Amino acid sequence: MSSKFQVRKVAVLGAGVMGAQIAAHLVNVKVPVVLFDLPAKEGPKNGIVTKAIDGLKKLKPAPLGDAADAALIQQANYEEHLDLLKDCDLIIEAIAERMDWKLDLYTKVAPYIAPHAIVASNTSGLSITKLAEVLPEEIKPRFCGIHFFNPPRYMYLVELIPTPTTRPEILDQLEAFVTTSVGKGVVRAKDTPNFVANRVGIAGMMATMIEAEKFGLSVDLVDDLTGKKLGRASSGTFRTADVVGLDTMAHVVKTMQDNLQADPFYGTYATPKVLAGLIEKGALGQKTGAGFYKKVGKDILRLDPEKLGTEGAYVPAGKKMDEIVSRMLKKAPADRLKLLRESSNPQAQFLWSILRDSFHYVAVHLADIADTAREVDFAMRWGFGSQQGPFELWQAAGWTQVAGWIAEDIAAGKTLSSAPLPAWVTEGPVATAGGVHTPEGSWSAADGAFKPRSNLPVYARQPFPEALVGTNAADPLKAGTELFKNDEIRVWTLDGQVVIASITAKLHLISPAVTEGLVKAVEIAEGGYQGLVVWSPDDVFSAGANLESLMPVFMKLGSKGIAPEEKKLQDAMLRIRYAQVPVVAAVRGLALGGGCELAVHCARRVAHVESYIGLVEVGVGLIPGAGGLTYIARRAAEMAAAGNANADLLMFLKDGFLSAATAKVGTSAHEGRKIGYLLDSDVIVPNKDELLHVASAQVRAMAESGYRPPVKSTFPVAGRSGIASIKGQVANMRDGGFVSDHDYHLASCIADVVCGGEVEAGSMVTEEYLMAIERKHFCSLLDNPKTQERIMGMLQTGKPVRN
Repeated sequence: MSSKFQVRKVAVLGAGVMGAQIAAHLVNVKVPVVLFDLPAKEGPKNGIVTKAIDGLKKLKPAPLGDAADAALIQQANYEEHLDLLKDCDLIIEAIAERMDWKLDLYTKVAPYIAPHAIVASNTSGLSITKLAEVLPEEIKPRFCGIHFFNPPRYMYLVELIPTPTTRPEILDQLEAFVTTSVGKGVVRAKDTPNFVANRVGIAGMMATMIEAEKFGLSVDLVDDLTGKKLGRASSGTFRTADVVGLDTMAHVVKTMQDNLQADPFYGTYATPKVLAGLIEKGALGQKTGAGFYKKVGKDILRLDPEKLGTEGAYVPAGKKMDEIVSRMLKKAPADRLKLLRESSNPQAQFLWSILRDSFHYVAVHLADIADTAREVDFAMRWGFGSQQGPFELWQAAGWTQVAGWIAEDIAAGKTLSSAPLPAWVTEGPVATAGGVHTPEGSWSAADGAFKPRSNLPVYARQPFPEALVGTNAADPLKAGTELFKNDEIRVWTLDGQVVIASITAKLHLISPAVTEGLVKAVEIAEGGYQGLVVWSPDDVFSAGANLESLMPVFMKLGSKGIAPEEKKLQDAMLRIRYAQVPVVAAVRGLALGGGCELAVHCARRVAHVESYIGLVEVGVGLIPGAGGLTYIARRAAEMAAAGNANADLLMFLKDGFLSAATAKVGTSAHEGRKIGYLLDSDVIVPNKDELLHVASAQVRAMAESGYRPPVKSTFPVAGRSGIASIKGQVANMRDGGFVSDHDYHLASCIADVVCGGEVEAGSMVTEEYLMAIERKHFCSLLDNPKTQERIMGMLQTGKPVRN
């Protein structure tokens, strides 16, 4: 058995934008990290690193899941602390993209690198093989490229790039660590300029700029055409360039200009006049406040390239695609491409042109840049936010048909390069299979064969890895053995031991049908299984209760009709909490309102690190009504008991009350734990695709350990004196104009529940007793005109109404 690669500590060399954010993400996933930079010329020697770490707290989107964790990044400089490298198992170099600087640094640190440590360069395009040349012979086999995408916390893609001297098992070890511990999707790239994602993505952006000029389309219109409606990142093309930084983009383009003279698409790598002009003016995009766009007050203005350098260079933005083009984009891939190609509308012709250019480009370059078409498609999904990679879309639209259209356009001189499509596109196994992705594997143009996915042990932890069109991968909502199903929930098992409940309703909202399904799932699990996992295969655990599903009852019977439904939901939560088998919530993405309440009533939670958990009901003028406030009161009593018999209950209630009263949402699983919706005993998982595996393993472990549900018992509440104290503080906020009268009313209802109503402080109550108070307030709020305003506002606009 091969020994496991243990990563006890990572060193990141370089505290620039990428280095500091890579260090921040390692802290997010609880990997100890030391961040190095040059010694500061004046003041404390670690000044440069200190400044970079302080900067992390201000960046948006936040690089840290919990800003306080910035303190966990150890600070170091190359003059005093090189000895620290000896304790590091992985060293990631992330300094500026200058070959000479990198080589100089490698020479300096080489004597301090541990004999087993892996060394990797985070570069977006420099040759990894060239970088390796300066390293001592004994380090070369442990050296490779590692390319994180910006921002590292949120971008799923990491490219790994071997050199001819990298030992294969080193790459395997690094891939396992980056997948499970860092939570990323790994694509292996060949050591060619800009690797896979940037090579294809930036070439696509250049092609888009060329075609946009050809068709005379403005930057805002192009972004609308190449954004969400096309199945790409919502920022489109020019907005993406602004976010990346126009200087960074120009740098990637220059790598192509310098190293790809023989490329048949070389002509498209010329820096566009407008890009050069903006850089010359110092307008580098978002970081300088102006690029292709400029924000003036609340208005977003766009560049008019004709006026670049003049006073009126920026004009109002907001152009949208023609309705007819928008309708074409809603069609199935085959019809969509046919309509775009045959339309006389310039916007449609532009879209056909950029799609054709991307298909042409990846076909011509596949053999050189990646092992198979799989790497290209995943790189574009994970690195550029496309819903489908270029090969997938081509295959979905009809491989042979589209290949014919591309060939016709090449012959007619309409394409950006006159290079013919490679022979494998139109003859042999790919043509026979109808595309590059098959159940056997994806096409390798270099090897002339379909190659299966990696079988590294780390991938056995992903029951349903992300799949590509044409691979016939198992659909998690059709897989396994079905045990029960209704319109909004599926109860099933993969292994015959653990039951899985998957909510299938939109946003996994909890309706009476879901409540019924959850109770049924508990019954099935108790009848002969080890336990139950509540898991769904996308980025929402549950966004809350389905208010719309209760509308008909409310219209007919008013809030009196809602009370029994509300009680059913509360009873279901208690049924889950006191189930005879462990129930584990596998939380990913949103767990809001009722979704949060469902999670906290489970025996344990396994949460993906990017989970957003909170009780948000006050946003629609309600209070948590499915036991969320009862949970807060019970937890406060448990913490007080654990802390000190004479402890003041209110001290422990304060945070829970505030979180519910202000609709506070944890912006990561770690923050969710700080607020109290996740406990120390809960598990946080870095990789979204490993969530089901870990949650099922927790169920089995708990069952094997002789799981017993908690014993039903009473607990003390803060009573009427607690209510008075909380209301007094909220009244001050109301009188100071910080909260509205209705907010005060909502806070009073919450205080009434968490303190146990009109009883003496220290009175012992049951969960059912508190849930009855919760229910009473929930129903009376439904009759409140201010609450009705908030609910209608949310249903109509999706935004909270402040009233």
